[in-house]
Amino acid sequence: MPKGLNRAIGALLAIVALYSLLGFFILPGVGLRIANQQLAQYATVPAHLQRIEFNPFSLELTLWGLQIGEPGKEQVAFERLYANLSLDSLWSGALHLDAIELDKPRTELLFAKDGRLNLSQLFKLPPSEPKPDEPPSDPFPLRIASIKLNEGYLHFQDLRPSEPIEFLYDSMNLELKNLSTLPDDSADMTLVANGPNGGRIDWSGNLSLSPITSEGTLKITDSKMKLFWPYVRDAVPLVLEDGVLSLDTHYKLNLSKETELLLDNASVRVAPFAIKAPDGRPLARLASLEVSETSIDLAKQLVTVGKIRSEKLETWAALERDGQLDWQKLFASQPAKATPKEKAEPATAAPPPEENAAKQPSKPWQVLLKDVQARNYMIHLADRSQKEPVALDVGPLNLDMQGFDSLNKSPFTLKLDTGVGRQGKLQAAGQVNLAPVTAKLDVSTRDIDLRVAQAYISPFIRLELRSGMLASDLKVDLKGTEPLAFSVAGKAQVNQLHTLDTIKGRDFVKWQQVNVDGLSYVHGDALSIDKVTLLQPYARFIINEDRTTSVDDLLIPQPADAPAASQAKPATASNEKPLGIRIGQIDINDGSANFADLTLTPNFATAVQQLNGQIGTIDNRKPLPAKVDVKGKVDRYAPVTIKGALNPFDPMASLDIATSFKRVELTTLTPYSGKFAGFRIRKGRLNLDLHYVITKGQLKAENKVVVEQLQLGEKVESPDAVDLPIRLAVALLKDTEGKISIELPVTGDLNNPQFSVMPIVWQTLRNLVLRAAQAPFKFIGGLIAGGGSEDLGNVSFAPGSSDLSSEAQSALDKLASALQQRPELRLEIEGTSAQSSDGPLLAQQRLEREYQATWYKILQRRGDKVPANASMLVVDDSDKPAMLEGIYRTRLKQQPPAEWEKLSREERTTKLREAVIKSWAESAALLRNLGQDRASSIKDYLVDKGKLEDDRVYFIDTTLGQAESDGRVITPMHLDAE
Repeated sequence: MPKGLNRAIGALLAIVALYSLLGFFILPGVGLRIANQQLAQYATVPAHLQRIEFNPFSLELTLWGLQIGEPGKEQVAFERLYANLSLDSLWSGALHLDAIELDKPRTELLFAKDGRLNLSQLFKLPPSEPKPDEPPSDPFPLRIASIKLNEGYLHFQDLRPSEPIEFLYDSMNLELKNLSTLPDDSADMTLVANGPNGGRIDWSGNLSLSPITSEGTLKITDSKMKLFWPYVRDAVPLVLEDGVLSLDTHYKLNLSKETELLLDNASVRVAPFAIKAPDGRPLARLASLEVSETSIDLAKQLVTVGKIRSEKLETWAALERDGQLDWQKLFASQPAKATPKEKAEPATAAPPPEENAAKQPSKPWQVLLKDVQARNYMIHLADRSQKEPVALDVGPLNLDMQGFDSLNKSPFTLKLDTGVGRQGKLQAAGQVNLAPVTAKLDVSTRDIDLRVAQAYISPFIRLELRSGMLASDLKVDLKGTEPLAFSVAGKAQVNQLHTLDTIKGRDFVKWQQVNVDGLSYVHGDALSIDKVTLLQPYARFIINEDRTTSVDDLLIPQPADAPAASQAKPATASNEKPLGIRIGQIDINDGSANFADLTLTPNFATAVQQLNGQIGTIDNRKPLPAKVDVKGKVDRYAPVTIKGALNPFDPMASLDIATSFKRVELTTLTPYSGKFAGFRIRKGRLNLDLHYVITKGQLKAENKVVVEQLQLGEKVESPDAVDLPIRLAVALLKDTEGKISIELPVTGDLNNPQFSVMPIVWQTLRNLVLRAAQAPFKFIGGLIAGGGSEDLGNVSFAPGSSDLSSEAQSALDKLASALQQRPELRLEIEGTSAQSSDGPLLAQQRLEREYQATWYKILQRRGDKVPANASMLVVDDSDKPAMLEGIYRTRLKQQPPAEWEKLSREERTTKLREAVIKSWAESAALLRNLGQDRASSIKDYLVDKGKLEDDRVYFIDTTLGQAESDGRVITPMHLDAE
């Protein structure tokens, strides 16, 4: 081999050896020393690089063991950094790396309380010299075939919020393929991050750096909302109790001209979620919220939500005494915070024109909600603005909404189905628009508890709303809010209404059902109702001991309006069109009423039952009077009719009413006859015909009174009695048929009432001698066909009972048969009771009724459904002792003796019961009622079973008799002839 070639080969080998020595040993050593010197010079914390490896032939560089920070508390570190330079970088015009790998990088990202970032404090670099502005240049040409980050570690902590934020990802893996700064090149990207406490991030897609664009999918799984909630809490005062967030979306990002970001096919899930107020009271709890099929277009400022599904939201809201919602006050209490820019740069100079232009109103965002479903919501409402706080639970609430557009380009569809209170139901469905506010809804309610209105009516009337259920089917058409314009049409129903006079503790107005059909209301214009149907309405009117009425006492005087308020709108008030009210028809079915006069002794009370009839069209815009046709009965047998026409809106202009009472038992008027005439009424019936006509304020009344078979009882000492021979006057007024006829015409000017009452016209009795004396009484035994010695004049009753025995029914059957053969005879029944045998049993029955009444009130207060009356209830014996305490105090008007406190529960209950029984056993009212019930039982049997005409059977005032030796009580009957 030639020497020249040998020298060349030797030189080449020497160069290779030197190159290898330089690349494998010298350069890594020098580089490691320089790197550590630079770290020591500029790092503010301990910093060290363990080893550098370099392969000069494959151009592979590996850095090992970088640690910046205190040992064990490194803030930046990695185990290995590998890079492989490709040789084509020499001629391709771009720096080309085949691979970059980073193993186990560790980063501590910490923000201090004052906002300083730890990473910015790791190195103390010399200040850079300012450079003149240069036009932007193209990015450095770089291509990296593969970038891998293996098992990365990221610890984040932020002490700036009121509550520190801290989270950790201890397993982060990133892979990039074909990353390039060259135009139109893109890289494939994959990122997976996991935390030790749950929560995962999956990110995959492509990335281009020139221009910056990216497209891919991002998925966040089971992220704990507590990790970032302090940022929210500093903006709104809400304390997070629980919250887990998951996100999955496809995205497109383009920064070539302006920021263009599109999220499509996005879905968000929050489950569970719970927040509370700073004082610890709960605000909202949510089982789950799922948002899917969603897109967000930043450039178009458009959010489109395909589906929202939400389950079991429970929330609380209250109206405080100052009229503000507690949520409203909660957000209002949050202090405003200045941003760091505001702190550093006080606003002293006016912003430049460009900044002013930027602050001009921009295009609004548009939000489209295609399909929203909320299920099993529960809303707890409270109104603390009233004297008595009101609580109402709304739920379970189900909501469906479709086609919502925040820009109101089209109305959206709404459907609501919810419970209200314990048993109420509310449904609403229709279309709603927000700008302007309009809505067309079908609203349906069932069993809405009206007692929630108690707190709102209490300041105006002394009335307790014991029960009441509202049902309705309405069509609501809201046309606008400024000014308010809406109409309502449909029907409504109020069931089981029961009001109580809280002063006297008595029923005031109640009904079983009221139906309002053909309801039409136009706000500010007219209220029209086709038909009102009342089922079992009841009203009570009482003249109290002080001569006031029960109605007068109920109204609570209201303070006079301030002068400014009363004169606020004098012109508009006078020009406003009055509300038109029209009711096509009012039907009354099975109505009743009670009247009582407590100024009399004994107290007078009567009842009207079986009220049925109609009232015609009432219209305040038409002067035509409404026709009236109502029928009823007093004490079951005395018919009452009311016919005619009236205008309730202007009765002084036109009224024509005729009222007729037939066969009213005069024994019920004994308190009045005793006070004003000085005699009790033993027997008699009243026929009363009243005809009142008002024409333009002028009254003309024609009243006709006919009294049949009147018999006075014993004399009563009364300072108000007239000083006239009443018995003689009655005898003189009776005609041969035993009737007294009185006509009393009345005329007068109602505008200036000066009435002239014509004297009573006494009619001459046709046969004074024949009918002056009272007809003798006869026993009925001889009237029975075939004769017989059986005494049918008495009916015996078991102690405390008004039920007829089989023997009594048999005797009454024979009596009815005899009376049917003698139509001229009239039967008189003298209801009788005996204190010795009836009193204790009546007291026991009265006590049982008191138990039922007390239990009835308890059920009403709890809002339970109750029967039509308390007598249908069954009271458990275990509940009675507690009620007996209150019954004793109410009945005896005293506290139990102190020595009873030492008794056992059973002994005390026995003492209380004995005292109550003894008090009621001596009640004259109970004994009188029993006598009346016994007389009614006899009459009912004769009328219903014996088929006698009811006008042939009379009641005689009850008496207090003596019981037989076996305890039975005899009720005598008497005969009279026409």
